[in-house]
Amino acid sequence: MIVKICVGSSCHLKGSYDVLEQMKAIVKKYNVEDIVTLQASFCLGDCAEGVTVRSESGEGADQQVIMLHHVNAENAEQLFVDQVYPLLNC
Repeated sequence: MIVKICVGSSCHLKGSYDVLEQMKAIVKKYNVEDIVTLQASFCLGDCAEGVTVRSESGEGADQQVIMLHHVNAENAEQLFVDQVYPLLNC
């Protein structure tokens, strides 16, 4: 699974660096470093909804995409547990 954290101008101003650091810690905490790839990404197209995080799993017709909005260091773990972790089939 690929998890992209927007680091574009708007999201940067809303704390995307803190979200990226928090996501690194979350991936390590849940021991999914071998199946989750974190990437910084410039604009994900939802500037008014930032910080935006996009998770992608599967390919082609089986691809699942989840967009998380208004992510911050305080809610990142809960959003990960509720929205992303179930898709990992751990």
